[in-house]
Amino acid sequence: MEIVVIGMGYVGIPAAALFANVENFNVIGVQRRSKRSGWKIDYINAGKCPIEGDEPGLAELIKKVVEKGSFRVTDNASVCKKADVILIDVQTPVDQNHEPRYESLKEVSRAVGKHMKKGAMVVIESTVAPGTTDFIVKPILEESSGMKAGENFNLVYSYERVMVGRLLHNLKYMPRIVGGLTPKCAQRAVKFYKKINKAELLATDCLTAEVAKVTENTYRDVNIAFANEIALICESLGVNVHDVRRFVNSLPNDPSDPARNPYRMMHIPGAGAGGHCLPKDPWLLKHGLDAYGGFKFTPKIVVESRKLNDYMPHHMKNLMEEALREKSVRPEDASVCILGLAFLGDSNDPRNTPALPLYNLLKDICRKVVVHDPYIKEFEGIVPTNNLEDALRNRDCAILVTSHKEYANIQLDWLKSILATPVIVDGRNVFDPKDCKKTGFSYRGVGIGVRK
Repeated sequence: MEIVVIGMGYVGIPAAALFANVENFNVIGVQRRSKRSGWKIDYINAGKCPIEGDEPGLAELIKKVVEKGSFRVTDNASVCKKADVILIDVQTPVDQNHEPRYESLKEVSRAVGKHMKKGAMVVIESTVAPGTTDFIVKPILEESSGMKAGENFNLVYSYERVMVGRLLHNLKYMPRIVGGLTPKCAQRAVKFYKKINKAELLATDCLTAEVAKVTENTYRDVNIAFANEIALICESLGVNVHDVRRFVNSLPNDPSDPARNPYRMMHIPGAGAGGHCLPKDPWLLKHGLDAYGGFKFTPKIVVESRKLNDYMPHHMKNLMEEALREKSVRPEDASVCILGLAFLGDSNDPRNTPALPLYNLLKDICRKVVVHDPYIKEFEGIVPTNNLEDALRNRDCAILVTSHKEYANIQLDWLKSILATPVIVDGRNVFDPKDCKKTGFSYRGVGIGVRK
């Protein structure tokens, strides 16, 4: 089977590598030679993994399938001519008005339609607003190819459930939702994904699968917002949200009658919710409703939750100002260090990181702002250092945004000895507030109340 995977990112790369490891499968990745990502072509073709951080098994698998000759990458979309299956894994961000930006998706759809052969199967794996496959991708493919979807070629929407740090694991062992334009499209896709997925494959239609994907991520975003709101309440009342969370989550599920006593699972509050999905998928869900819904209403819980999570970097700034005042340091005189630029601990993924808005807030307030990250070399004009001691030396405040393992190993006595002013703002509950106070720090943490 000839397979083309368009988009060599956090979804396309592990998917391509897994399919390339299937016997008699040949996979070609397609990646634009853009300034930001074009380097991946030669890098992957040399058997190297462009995704850094703690990503079990991925580098070894890429090396294996490249050496075997079953996986290579090009910038030429004409390879779709021979493809039996074409996976589309391009980014689908939203703009400042929370509207989807589909330039890449539309461009790729036109290229696929122009080149694909009769009988091919096209699968959209990118996260999209409900209705996108039917009302945007399908017309482009049909117009560009001169063929009819569901008759001359199969069209499917099947979303990924990847997580940085678990890319291969989730593709292999998480249940997969497969939405087909027709039942035959869905069944063909189910048979295809069984080659790499060992979990349950659930067939449905495109629209239902699209709604399920953005609902899945919106559910998590809403739960994080709830945790963040409770954290703010706890701060105001002078209690520790992590104690509250532990007590709430102590209610177990009763296996004898789970419907009558469901367990509680309050999420962990923090400096903000980042990543490619959570900050945009609630807006994609709302866009699908606005564009194609049979009646109009504003999903208030979804919208307000997203706004609250976007607010958390501003709250981190407020905590910093409060902690500095405790040590009689004005923010405009302070030199501060942001610990972590990635949105997730021990990854090199900075997409929609809460560290970026926090940095932009502080650079206009503080005398100097330094960023440290062990995995990221540059993002949005920020060039972090990977030397922890240099980053922290003579700073007036350490602001922890990302839970890299390196930060959990920081000794408080050592930290106090190199800081100019002993101030910690903890956005991920890494430091013990009592230990910080004993060591002489002015400490503030998300959800850690200070009793008046």
